Amino acid sequence: MAAESPFSNPHVQVALLGGGQLGKMVLAEARRMDISVRVLDPSADAPCRLGAERFEVGSFQDYDTVVSFAQGASAVGIEIESVNADALETLEQQGIPCFPPSRVLRVIQDKVRQKEFYAAQGLPTSDFTRYESLSALRSAVTSGQQTLPFVWKLGQGGYDGFGVSIIRSMDDLNALTEGICIAESLVPIATEIGVVVARNSAGEVTCFPPVEMEFHPVANQVEFVVCPASLPAESLAQAEALAVQVAEAFDTLGLLAVELFYTTDGHWLVNEVAPRPHNSGHLTIEGCSTSQFEQMLRAMCELPFGDTSLRQPAVMANIVGAEGFSGPVRYEGLGQALQTPGTAFHIYGKSQTRPFRKMGHLTAVGATVDEARARAAAARDALHVKA
Repeated sequence: MAAESPFSNPHVQVALLGGGQLGKMVLAEARRMDISVRVLDPSADAPCRLGAERFEVGSFQDYDTVVSFAQGASAVGIEIESVNADALETLEQQGIPCFPPSRVLRVIQDKVRQKEFYAAQGLPTSDFTRYESLSALRSAVTSGQQTLPFVWKLGQGGYDGFGVSIIRSMDDLNALTEGICIAESLVPIATEIGVVVARNSAGEVTCFPPVEMEFHPVANQVEFVVCPASLPAESLAQAEALAVQVAEAFDTLGLLAVELFYTTDGHWLVNEVAPRPHNSGHLTIEGCSTSQFEQMLRAMCELPFGDTSLRQPAVMANIVGAEGFSGPVRYEGLGQALQTPGTAFHIYGKSQTRPFRKMGHLTAVGATVDEARARAAAARDALHVKA
């Protein structure tokens, strides 16, 4: 495959597991470069139903479905973690490279295994204790072995703020989901930084500029992503170096989004990673010379990595469903939002809205970070996602 161009080539085809908004943005780049991508998703109205060379309805969690779907593919990528890792391992044994490799995905799919991996690799992360069940955690709190407050994380099944809670009292334990979990020490966080790293089979490693993430206080999901981040250049260089160290420790392929805590006393801690395109990298479409989605395709198609430098300050804002509304989506305030200068809208194509569901995002650019952020906030606040 490396000897031939993937452009306009019927013999080169990427198989993508997951047909949500991340896949839709991969498809936009694939269409631009005329790279063929087939997509598997359980929903017939998934965002990727439009733009794929072939769209197939089926479960990416089912072993046989995934193995059958990927036959003949040049490479397999994911846009969601909950795909069948056993199927990826079988495809690798057949000679089809997977991004990420199955061995990496198995660790990242489980937040408990992730934390244990960081500790085993000597990577800086917050202190934690593993519990085999919610009842075991509850007993530890009752006996005083586990002190309050702490951050609870469910081992498997959490996403977008679900499966993560700050536990401040015994009553908070009643709302938790059963399963293997960890209790993390609360650390004094000055800010949260995201770095998207890309690695390929040729040994190339490249980073996108570190971004600063601001979270919604209720939904516990990213509200704004700002680039460049406000920390000193020396600190941001440390963040990039640590993110690369994490990617190298996993020995992964493709993208790895690394979420880092910068503590009030000036230390870096690894929080979590995602082996796919990530919300923290969306602003690379308008802000960087190469987007995270193009970089993912370059890795899978054995192309050299593109330039990741920031062209201009950029701020991303998530467009989420308004509180109190669930059902067929409608957008209010478009006229005012679309008049905001320097702003690009990405609507994901989801037909149903619910409170805090990610329905799209917008990225604003400007001469300064302050200008870009003001534009992003103005456009975001003008648009209302209702049912």
